[in-house]
Amino acid sequence: MRLGSGAFAASCVAIEVIGFAIFIRGFFPAPVRSSARPEHGVETPAPEPVAGASSNWTKLPSPLFSKVVIMLIDALRDDFVFGSEGVKYMPYTTYLVEKGASHSFVAEAKPPTVTMPRIKALMTGSLPGFVDVIRNLNSPVLLEDNVIRQAKAAGKRMIFYGDETWLKLFPKHFVEYDGTTSFFVSDYIEVDNNVTRHLDKVLKRGDWDVLILHYLGLDHIGHISGPNSPLIGHKLNEMDSILMKIHTSLLSKERETLSPSLLVLCGDHGMSESGSHGASSTEEVSTPLILISSAFERKPGAIRHPKHVQQTDLAATLAIGLGLPIPKDSVGSLLFPVIEGKPMREQLRFLHLNTLQLSKLLQENVPSYEKDPGFEQFKMAERLHGNWVRLHLEENHSDVLLGLGTKVLRQYLGALKTLSLALSTQVAHYDIYSMAVGTVMVLEVLTLFLLSTPHVLCRKAELDVPLLSPVFSLLFYLIFLVLSAIHVLVCTSSESSCYLCSLPWLAVGGVMVLVSALLCVIVSALIRMVIDGTLLKKSAAYPSSGWSEVDVLLLLGTVGHVLSLGASSFVEEEHQTWYFLVNTLCLALSQETCRSCFVGDDCEPQRRFHVEQGCVDILACTLKDSTSYSTPKPDRTRKGVSLSEAQGSCKWWTVLASPWLVLICCRLLRSLNQTGVQGAHRPDLSHWLTSSDHKVQLSGLAALSLAVIFMLVQKGCSLVSKAALALGLLGVFCYRAATGIVLFPWQPDNKGISKGIIEARFVYVFVLGILFTGTKDLLKAQVIATDFKTKTIGLWEIHSGLVLLAALLLRPHNLPVLAFSLLIQTIMTKFIWKPLRHDAAEITVMHYWFGQAFFYFQGNSNNIATIDISAGFVGLDTYMEVPAAFLTVFGTYVGPVLWASHLVHFLSSEESKYMSTHGLLCAWPYCPRLGHFPSSLYLTEISEAGWFYYWRGRMFSMEALGPEPQR
Repeated sequence: MRLGSGAFAASCVAIEVIGFAIFIRGFFPAPVRSSARPEHGVETPAPEPVAGASSNWTKLPSPLFSKVVIMLIDALRDDFVFGSEGVKYMPYTTYLVEKGASHSFVAEAKPPTVTMPRIKALMTGSLPGFVDVIRNLNSPVLLEDNVIRQAKAAGKRMIFYGDETWLKLFPKHFVEYDGTTSFFVSDYIEVDNNVTRHLDKVLKRGDWDVLILHYLGLDHIGHISGPNSPLIGHKLNEMDSILMKIHTSLLSKERETLSPSLLVLCGDHGMSESGSHGASSTEEVSTPLILISSAFERKPGAIRHPKHVQQTDLAATLAIGLGLPIPKDSVGSLLFPVIEGKPMREQLRFLHLNTLQLSKLLQENVPSYEKDPGFEQFKMAERLHGNWVRLHLEENHSDVLLGLGTKVLRQYLGALKTLSLALSTQVAHYDIYSMAVGTVMVLEVLTLFLLSTPHVLCRKAELDVPLLSPVFSLLFYLIFLVLSAIHVLVCTSSESSCYLCSLPWLAVGGVMVLVSALLCVIVSALIRMVIDGTLLKKSAAYPSSGWSEVDVLLLLGTVGHVLSLGASSFVEEEHQTWYFLVNTLCLALSQETCRSCFVGDDCEPQRRFHVEQGCVDILACTLKDSTSYSTPKPDRTRKGVSLSEAQGSCKWWTVLASPWLVLICCRLLRSLNQTGVQGAHRPDLSHWLTSSDHKVQLSGLAALSLAVIFMLVQKGCSLVSKAALALGLLGVFCYRAATGIVLFPWQPDNKGISKGIIEARFVYVFVLGILFTGTKDLLKAQVIATDFKTKTIGLWEIHSGLVLLAALLLRPHNLPVLAFSLLIQTIMTKFIWKPLRHDAAEITVMHYWFGQAFFYFQGNSNNIATIDISAGFVGLDTYMEVPAAFLTVFGTYVGPVLWASHLVHFLSSEESKYMSTHGLLCAWPYCPRLGHFPSSLYLTEISEAGWFYYWRGRMFSMEALGPEPQR
């Protein structure tokens, strides 16, 4: 089956997408859900267990609190309250924790630690998955059973002020509300003032049952300047005063109503050392949970250390406190200190309702639930509870009743802990079968693409894909039968549901046919390659030449990296893989430069220009048929330059030193930002620079980096673009100075700090101007087909505009990363790729490697917490979704994007260098007519005697030779 390179590539991409979709469907854990749908009214609770008698308690217990106020402070981590900062900046909260009527906990938030999934966990008691990270950008309506829905069904009046995410999750649930935008991280003052301004009038009223306040300012400060910013202390002090106002008002209301209220202080997630969140570090998952109520008794002077609980426990606790049913999907357990002051019968009733709900959820999600230790404990506790109720109804108040009640209490608490753990573990269950099928499809396509890589990159290549013969062969049917048997075995013996098992047989059969056909194609291609030495290329016009050490390194390194992603530890520490590959590449290039400069092909020193083969070789490279496609392949063993040739273009010692200089740059960049999981906490240069004590050093380094960036970028720009670039880089420093991160020499510290809106927009004007100029040159080059110089300048100006935008979005301590990136690009272009004559495939892979390495040099990782969302709001005074998303993505992937844009410019400039030579000349002293020539002009120097212009692509016939060209 013959396919063009475009059709072949499109087929590979389509199959890759299908395989990736199947893998993702199995990778995201199936959530633990109850099959019962949420009812519009309050459902009837289960009766109290009793042995040999009937209980008269068949209703829900009465509410423990008349009013509940939830004060949620975004990104409030536990040490902000329980640590030294809490003592310093939150004195009233510290007093309540140590001496007041309260219960303090450290609530663990499961990843992903972003706002929307955490709100779902707090209100439903369930564990959201990583797919909710995407939904966090535009939260849909929450359809799961939750405390807010139960409260509305029970007629509770609820008021909300704060993050508008709540209004998207619970529309039409609040009788009064005022939402604030959560993504505009540049604002940390007005976003909280818009919440606090409603407090005075609401606290004076008594027409509400639940008040929810969600403060965002602390989270925004973390995104802007990190947890060590002096702004953190001011914000904590502000939150402490608000808490005191609310608590004082509730106490005054309780004196009038004689019914206790509950004040909940909590955080949705923590804050990493870089100020972000989303992953599973201790700082991100540890949040304070403080329950304050006059119903809690505390002995004067008693100090209790916070106990560690799960964040999902709050949903069950709030439901019991408000006299509501526990959400059906909740995997949390009731916080027992809340009810420990109640009579024994009420305590057992509360624990029975919670344990019964968890046991039902276990039965619906675990096929072998009867063997679960938690379920067995629950059944034992329920029987003992029935005996206790029987004795209680008989008015038996002996010590036997007290001892039995204590035993039942311990049994329930043990069952709650075991059941909650079992259900939480069930959430992490992966569909291994779907993941395996998706992985096999992706690897098959990758293998097939690698077998055809040298040829599929040619635009006019045709590939002979051995598809028809294997499909009807015995091998195909054998593989198909084996896969079908495996599918039946998995679907009939698996205890948990698999996605592929739920699909119709026709769809599953199509997947199996595709997998079988791909495997047969690979086997056939490998056999053909072994037999006749060709790959999938149709009618190759030249034999394949040997691979250099760099070729082997690029191939093995790329494939090895792909295979390493199958291990979670390699994913967490992927930066180490890229650092190793880039360093090894530098060493391989150093060996290649030494061999090219000092050692010839016959291992003897070279002392003259390398002499190309003469007219005989040239005639051998011509095409005998203008309708066929063939490309002369350079001899890899002769691609290097000699010492004399290197001296002709650049000093030989610069060629030898360039790989080592790149290696030194990469080593310095590794010390700038520690990343990954295991090493992220280690001290690095960025932490030293960003501390308030070293602002002068940071300012000097930022100014030097901007100057280096200008020197490296301006050389390929037009005069107008040079001026725009210089003013834009000056505006970048002015923007950072306006925000107080860097200083001008004449600027006093912490004076005149603003958001830098005007300065950032000043830079945006020059970015758009440079990009517009480059785009105009590209369009001009498309109209004038021979204007290759204009096209090259246009591409470089687009690259320059992206560099200026990157300089604006990157934090000042990361500006050296941008400068070193441009420096390495210059070194590689001038001293390695051009002198050593690397082909397009090698240069493309090298750009990919360096782009990935610079992604991690920025301090990024596969941890979502390393995403700097503050870059999305540079120069914005309101939240605009599309610009914010674009700037955030660009700021995160600056390294890969800039290396990709440099690759496009480099390949285009190398092509235009040859295409711009005037005329289609073939000049060779005393050489006869040379016949038909392929296009793409090459200028080859033959000894010291003459020149040969070589055109590859469109065929033409040379009837006469022109005069000898001027040298």
